[in-house]
Amino acid sequence: MNRKQFFPFVIFMMLAASLSAQGDLGIYQPVNLVTIPTAGILPRGSYAVDCHLFPGGGLAGKISVGVFERFMFGISYGGGGIIGNQKVDWYNQPGVEIKYRFIEESVKVPALLIGFSSQGHGNYIDSLKRYETKASGFYVVVSKNFNFLGNLGLHGGINYNPIEKTDGDADPNFFLGVDKDLNSEIALIIEYDAALNDNHTELPLLGKGWGYLNAGLRWRLVDKFTVELDFNNILLNRKDVDFMNRELKFTFTEIF
Repeated sequence: MNRKQFFPFVIFMMLAASLSAQGDLGIYQPVNLVTIPTAGILPRGSYAVDCHLFPGGGLAGKISVGVFERFMFGISYGGGGIIGNQKVDWYNQPGVEIKYRFIEESVKVPALLIGFSSQGHGNYIDSLKRYETKASGFYVVVSKNFNFLGNLGLHGGINYNPIEKTDGDADPNFFLGVDKDLNSEIALIIEYDAALNDNHTELPLLGKGWGYLNAGLRWRLVDKFTVELDFNNILLNRKDVDFMNRELKFTFTEIF
């Protein structure tokens, strides 16, 4: 972990410590932020349908189901160039996600979840057998909600991806994130993915070693439908880009 990646971790831990005395029972935890997972899961007997639009005419869809009180399952698929007049570059296979919440959140204890996701983000790079942003792989994440001018959620975890390692970089990784309600409809989400498994700078198309800073606004139009505007790769942590990504997500949730 270099100095640039160490500072966000320290700041996050100081913020969590300063708020610990204000903690209350979490009322809501999102299933994910922009790209990183949280300890939130779908309620049993509910499902969510996600549609994600990303640069290059990319489109990815995902269906997730809350199977039990602590367990949810999801499957996703998509590709680049689906929107537009270029050749479609389909993902090589569907992605899967499994989440089990090992510890429920209480006043003093954060929720703890273990999971696995094989779905990366962005286009799939065939030559390197990986996504532009790697999938989380196996991960452990903790989440805690606080009452701070509305709901404030803090999230942090570690992950290891044993699948996307053709680029020669399979280091363990860590990630941090925050979601903050601005009012009853709109929430601000910010995350930092250290991308320690994506910093072999001698290879093309990979990260520069700065990690990925992403942010977004999540707007709940009605109880079952959410629109999200994301700004990805704010630090421009890639050799072949000059601007951050602007992406859209749509999510519909329902109970069986």
